[in-house]
Amino acid sequence: MFAKLKRLRWWPSYGQKIFLLATVPLVLAVACIASLVAYQSRQLAEDEIAFLEDTLLETKEAELRNYMALARNAIYHIYGPAGPDDEAAKTRAAQILAAMTYGNDGFFFVYEYDGTNIVSSKQTELINRNLIELRDSSGTLVVEPLITLARQGGGYHEYIWPKPSTGEESPIVSYVIGLQDWQWAIGTGIFIDDVRAQVAMTRAEMESRIRHTFIWIAAITLIVLLGVFASGMLINLRERRLADSKLAILTQRIVHTQEEERGRVARELHDSISQVLVSIRYGLELARRKITTGAPDVEATLDKSTERLNLAIKEVRRISRDLRPGALDDLGLSPALKSLAEEFQERTGIITRLDTVALRNSLTSDGKTALFRIAQEALTNIERHSNATEVVIHIKPHRRGAAMTITDNGGGFNVSRRNGAGIGLRNMAERMEHLGGTFKITASHHGTRIDANVPASHLASGAPVEHRKLT
Repeated sequence: MFAKLKRLRWWPSYGQKIFLLATVPLVLAVACIASLVAYQSRQLAEDEIAFLEDTLLETKEAELRNYMALARNAIYHIYGPAGPDDEAAKTRAAQILAAMTYGNDGFFFVYEYDGTNIVSSKQTELINRNLIELRDSSGTLVVEPLITLARQGGGYHEYIWPKPSTGEESPIVSYVIGLQDWQWAIGTGIFIDDVRAQVAMTRAEMESRIRHTFIWIAAITLIVLLGVFASGMLINLRERRLADSKLAILTQRIVHTQEEERGRVARELHDSISQVLVSIRYGLELARRKITTGAPDVEATLDKSTERLNLAIKEVRRISRDLRPGALDDLGLSPALKSLAEEFQERTGIITRLDTVALRNSLTSDGKTALFRIAQEALTNIERHSNATEVVIHIKPHRRGAAMTITDNGGGFNVSRRNGAGIGLRNMAERMEHLGGTFKITASHHGTRIDANVPASHLASGAPVEHRKLT
């Protein structure tokens, strides 16, 4: 009966079983990785686009403030000594503002507080008309909010307005100030269709990158699947007595491939997680600002998300806040390390001594960066794993380059087991290898010692070195 069932139903062969055993976990792993990449890529893209749009709008608003400062300075000598009812002064000021234009679509406008237009140099048909109830094509009031802002001292208002150069409607941001003695609202605006276009182009580029990433993932997956399938076919063609050994080799190869992929993903997460989290927080804060302006109320959800991220952001900021401190370029490596040591001691309570010399400009930019980041990574590992109470950082130049030694009195660890496995340790070693230097870790029950040597090729010739001790 069992034999009949095997003949009537499809029953996988030995090679097919091996193929399924190899490919199903791989496909599931790739599917999970692809889903994670898609989620993080799109969320990061949206946050970056929102931040880009906010930055561009802030630039436009700063430009508007500059234009309004020019306009106010142009009429200040008339407005200052004039009285509230000095019509001659008002006429002269209006003429000056009407003559002030910039670019193809830049102009100044003036409304009385009752809504009557006084100055509109590029749309003269609006002059002497009361536009207090004017609305744009989307139904947004145009003049009344401008007058309200002017009464309050000034502010920004966004609406849709026809471009003088083309006549086509486009979003515009206006900045208005008030001359309270004359009951005037003076303002100017900048069309922001270029901002919208740049945001749309950035969004299209992000989507294109995500699509290309998925294409590469699919191609790599297909190649791996084809390789696994070919291996399975070879196993079927060989003698049964070699099946077990071939299966072991194939299993080992799959495990090795998965471990390499996990290592690659782990390095990417380690190097980019801080940027992702900060970008998320910027996006959340931007959303909160929009909520306060009247957008749909999702503030409670965003507050909860922000609270969940605060702890992670603090940890990431601790690691990446000073990846390139200004003191490293302006004052040199010694002051930067001194600042790092002081901050580490204040945060952790671990006594941190810095025994160094004022290197000034004796190291190249790559050399300073490598030593600083090694010190930063070492302090992070000490805080997390060593249970140390004291750390000493010693650095000095010599004829063959510059040497940095970091020691602690913690519990140490098994170097033979950890060397090459930890991402932080691997990064430190790779930095020195990239510069052609050496990196060594020595650990015992009395503590851990890290030695990093930068070669002489990264010493700036003729740079002065002032010996002193910083603690």
